[in-house]
Amino acid sequence: MPTVLRLNGFRFFFYSNEGNEPMHIHVEKGDAVGKVWLEPTLEREYFYGFTVKEQKQILEIATANLSLFKNTWNERFN
Repeated sequence: MPTVLRLNGFRFFFYSNEGNEPMHIHVEKGDAVGKVWLEPTLEREYFYGFTVKEQKQILEIATANLSLFKNTWNERFN
């Protein structure tokens, strides 16, 4: 599970075998988990255990780091 970014207690990462799905990033903090699609548009797939405030923070972080996430995905899976 390659970690792409750690920020504000959130860990953004990929699973090693996900190149067959559309581009996305996973996120965890404590026992909470989530998945955010990066393409065709940035949007949440699911958030389990995150507060509404944390969900907003996750989407803000994902937006600010979209290029990093996409470049890392392409390096890993293409």
